[in-house]
Amino acid sequence: MDPYIDKLKASIGAARQQIVDHPLYRTINSLEDLRIFTQYHVFAVWDFMSLLKGLQARLTCVQYPWVPVGNANTRYLINEIVTGEESDVDEQGQRCSHYELYCRAMQQLGASTQEIQALLALVQQGVQIRTALQQLDLPPAVQQFVGFTFDTLDRQDAAITAAVFTFGREDLIPDMFYGLVKDLEQKFPGQVSIFKYYLERHIEVDGDHHSLLAMEMVRELCGEDQEAWKRTTEGALQALELRKLLWDGAYEKILSTKSTKINN
Repeated sequence: MDPYIDKLKASIGAARQQIVDHPLYRTINSLEDLRIFTQYHVFAVWDFMSLLKGLQARLTCVQYPWVPVGNANTRYLINEIVTGEESDVDEQGQRCSHYELYCRAMQQLGASTQEIQALLALVQQGVQIRTALQQLDLPPAVQQFVGFTFDTLDRQDAAITAAVFTFGREDLIPDMFYGLVKDLEQKFPGQVSIFKYYLERHIEVDGDHHSLLAMEMVRELCGEDQEAWKRTTEGALQALELRKLLWDGAYEKILSTKSTKINN
C-alpha cells in the first residue's frame, strides 16, 4: 500500500473503529429497529450520490463544448464509480441507482420514505439544502451529517471531497449489516429481501474494487503535496465523526422506541 494512504488510514483509525464497534448494530433485532435505522441512513445514501456527482463535476468535463479536464486516469476512476453507483442493476436486472434501490428496500420493509422524498422535492424546487433541512425539522444528527457533506462540496477542494468520499463512508459497514439482515430475512421472509440484495450489491460493487479506485483517486489528487494530505486527513476524520453522530442518533431513537413500547 502507498505510504501516504497508510499514514492517512492510521490517523483516522481510532475514529473509524468507533463506527466499526458502534452499539447500533447489536440493537437492531426487529423490523421496527431496521425501519428506524434506514430512515436515518437513507440521507447518507442520498448525499453520497451528491459527493460522487460533485467529484465528477470537478474532475471531468460535464459541459459542452467538451474540453479535457484534469488527469485522464482520475477521470477514468471517478467515471467508473459513477457508473456503478448511478446506474447499477436491481434484483430483477433493471437499471437503477443505489439510492433508488435503497428506497425500494425501505418501502418493502415498511419504513417511511416521506422525509427523504420531501427533502428532494424541496431541492428540486430550488430550495437551498440547509434551508430545506431546517424547514423539514429533520433530526439534528441528520442535519449535521448532510450539512457537513454540502459544506465539503462548497469548499471546492477536490482532494478533500475525495477523502471524505473514500474514507468517511460505508467502508466495512455492509459486511456488518449483511449477517443481521440475513437473519431478519429468515425471520420475516420476503420483507427485507431487497435490503439484503442492496447490501450484497454494495459489498460486490462498492467493496474492494471501488475502495481501491477511490484511494487511487485521492493519491492522484494529493500527489506529494504535504499540505493537501493534511487537509484530506482532517476532512476524512470529520466525516467519520459526523458518521458516528448519525449512528448515535439512530441508536438513541431505536432505544427510545423500545423503551416506550416496554413502558406502554
